[in-house]
Amino acid sequence: MGYPQRLLTEDEHVVREFRPHWRMLFIPAAWTVLLVGVAVATHFLPPEQQIFDWVITAAALIAWLPLGFYPFIQWWFTWYVLTNERLITRKGVLARKGTEIPLENINDVQFSQTILERVLHSGDLLIESAGTQGQSRFHNIPEPEQFQSLVYRIREERARGLSTGPTPTVPTDTASQLQQLAKLVEDGFLSREEFEAQKRGLLGGEAPPPPPHTPQ
Repeated sequence: MGYPQRLLTEDEHVVREFRPHWRMLFIPAAWTVLLVGVAVATHFLPPEQQIFDWVITAAALIAWLPLGFYPFIQWWFTWYVLTNERLITRKGVLARKGTEIPLENINDVQFSQTILERVLHSGDLLIESAGTQGQSRFHNIPEPEQFQSLVYRIREERARGLSTGPTPTVPTDTASQLQQLAKLVEDGFLSREEFEAQKRGLLGGEAPPPPPHTPQ
């Protein structure tokens, strides 16, 4: 499951997408193992304590929902996405929320790591941007230093593309030439007979005579 392609613009593509670092699952996994162990251990109690056995099992299941299940679901539905146009976050299971930062609005990208995070190759990223976003923090992402460099590189490519703009093209196909001739007729610089002669020349594959010069 990745970022939906239907949410991308026409020329936009995903450069990188990822969930938070796997270390966020360590504590939920530890709780899961502990509570499963407690539930299994109760089955070794004497038969006369069967009611107590089911009470403990039910309590372990109820405790597992917020301690083990929900953190995993929350991790699973959290996405960080970098495209060639913007930086995106998506969070939430039922109630969703997200942030989108255009790359051209990003002013600065800083990363931070504790000693443990450096060992585990995780950390936080602080994005400073123009506009209403201000500062946005990406928590517990894998390889934050590498991602910082990637954001800078894609941002520079985006800036060069915006400054250069699309290369203008000169219409040379038959349909475009017919449109130009029709515009000359509409403006009164070409008669209908001259237009038809030019049109027959274009459609018949013969070189048509040049249109009359517009008056100065």
